[in-house]
Amino acid sequence: MKPVPHVTSLRRAPVQRRSAERLTRILDACADLLDEVGYDALSTRAVAQRAEVPIGSVYRFFGNKRAMADALAERNLERYTERVTARLKDAGDGGWRVAMDAVLDEYLAMKRTAPGFSLVDFGNQIPVGARHTEPNHRVADRLTDLLSGYLARTPDDDLRRVFLIAVETADALVHLAFRMAPEGDERIIAETREMLRAYLARVLD
Repeated sequence: MKPVPHVTSLRRAPVQRRSAERLTRILDACADLLDEVGYDALSTRAVAQRAEVPIGSVYRFFGNKRAMADALAERNLERYTERVTARLKDAGDGGWRVAMDAVLDEYLAMKRTAPGFSLVDFGNQIPVGARHTEPNHRVADRLTDLLSGYLARTPDDDLRRVFLIAVETADALVHLAFRMAPEGDERIIAETREMLRAYLARVLD
């Protein structure tokens, strides 16, 4: 079982294993229902029924469905970071192009397979507060911290700006690819990859 990270949307963080398992079931149910009925039709009662927990257990952690979606977005980011980290560990010292492929490939894989990800991903479809906490800013900051060591680069403001631009660009184009085809238009994805390589080469080569 994947641990559930502490997120600001939680009313109360789980302490005991049983409580953590219940929270995981709630978030899993939320993700499945997002795929089935969408965000507007999502309800805390339906999530409780799908997770097979009392409605009070849902409200113990979340005040409303928005808070659940925020927590699911944060869990998605944690899992995405784990996937990229594992890819880079297996890749060895492959340079920034290998790192970029890992970042893009794992995002595409989650887009295609992770329940609820098409609506929530890291929070893009359901915004999560002030500008400095916008999803792409959080993703770019996480990737800067993760990749700076792998690339032997200082995680300064310049590198953070470069990764933010890359994340914003990739996010817009990947969303376009999935609007064009259910599994993502491969030609648009290929163009996205080439565009990112051309931009990052100017900075990272």
